[in-house]
Amino acid sequence: MTVFTPGSAEYRQLFGVSYRLLGSSHDAEDAVQEGLARWQELSAEQQAEIREPVAWLTTVVSRISLDVLGSARARRESYTGIWLPEPVLGPAGITDLPQSRFVDPEDSVSLDESVSLALLVAMEQLTPGERVSLILHDVFGLPFAEIADIVGRSPDACRQLASTARRHVRAGRRFEVPGPERDRVVQAFAAACLGGDIRNLVAVLDPDVVSRADGGEHVHAARRTLVGADAVARYLLGLMSKYGAGVSAAIELVNGRSGIVMRAGGAVTGVIDLGVVDGRVAEIALVVNPEKLG
Repeated sequence: MTVFTPGSAEYRQLFGVSYRLLGSSHDAEDAVQEGLARWQELSAEQQAEIREPVAWLTTVVSRISLDVLGSARARRESYTGIWLPEPVLGPAGITDLPQSRFVDPEDSVSLDESVSLALLVAMEQLTPGERVSLILHDVFGLPFAEIADIVGRSPDACRQLASTARRHVRAGRRFEVPGPERDRVVQAFAAACLGGDIRNLVAVLDPDVVSRADGGEHVHAARRTLVGADAVARYLLGLMSKYGAGVSAAIELVNGRSGIVMRAGGAVTGVIDLGVVDGRVAEIALVVNPEKLG
C-alpha cells in the first residue's frame, strides 16, 4: 500500500500543485488532505489497480483546488485592502521539484517563476480554467488530454486556455530567477530600509516600482497599490520609523528564494518578497496580515 506522508517527495508535489493553483498554503494543505482522504477510502484492490498513484492524486487534488478557486475568488473580492498570497518560508516542497521535461522552458512559466508572489498575484486575474491549464501544463508537464478531464473542457480548449494565460502573465515584466544578482539586490534593499536613508533606498528601486501590502483586517497597511520609487521609498521608511522598534529583519528563503522576514519577540510579523528586474527592485509584496503568517 502506498503511503503519502508529509515531507515525502510525493506529498511535496501535491502541495506544490495546489499552492500554485490557490496561492494559499492553508487551502493547499486542506486540498491535499482531502485528496489523501479519498485515496484512503479506496480499497486495497482499488489502489492496486491504479498504476501511478501520484498521477491519480494530482488529478484529484487539482479538481479539488479548481472547486476551491471559485469560492476563494469570491472571498478575495470582499477582502479588506489588497489580497496577497500566503508566503511560505523555506522551500517547503514548492521549489524543490524537477521542472517538467515535456515543456519548452523558453515558452513556459518556470518552476521558480510560478511560485513567486508577483506571478501568483498576476495569476489572480486569470479564470480558474486558465490558471489550472497553465500551471498543470507549463510547470508539471501534464498533457492537455489529462488537463481536459480536470477542467471539463476539450484538450484543444485547454491548450487555448493555457496560451491565453501565458500571454497575460508574460505581458508583465519578467523577473530575475534566484541567483547571486537577486541576492545582492535583496541585501541592498534590506540594508537601505534598515539604514533609513531615502537616497540609498531610491537607488535600489526601479523608477516605476510597484508596492502592494496586505494587512487584512488586523494590521494597518496601504490599501492601494503604490507606484514610483520616491513614493514607495517614503512609505517603507515611514513604516520602519513607526513599527521598526523591537523588530528584527533577516534575509531568509521566502517561497524558495531570498526574501526578508521580520520578527518581534520571536514571532513572524512580516514577510517581504521582491521582484527584481535588471538589478533593481521592480515589485514589492509586503505581507503583514497575522492570519497569513502563522
